[in-house]
Amino acid sequence: MEKKLYVGNLSYKTKDEDLNTLFSEAGAVASVKILTDRETGRSRGFGFVEMETEDSAQAAISKFDGYTFDGRKLKVNESRPQERRGNTGAPRRSF
Repeated sequence: MEKKLYVGNLSYKTKDEDLNTLFSEAGAVASVKILTDRETGRSRGFGFVEMETEDSAQAAISKFDGYTFDGRKLKVNESRPQERRGNTGAPRRSF
């Protein structure tokens, strides 16, 4: 079963391919996504790596949490489910 990991404190120059290559050292990678700002397209400094097995996910956490990559110490842990957002303050439209 695939396991999603949160990867924080990324350098703004880190690309999806860079993380894929790095995390492949711990096991098979299913997917990688670095989040970007909608308006600027610039990295937000964090992303998600989905490992193909629980064992490879645990190996990645052990190996890369605190690991220096692109001059930054990575923060790697299991991803938590996204919290439901309540009212964002945006007006509701009725059609």
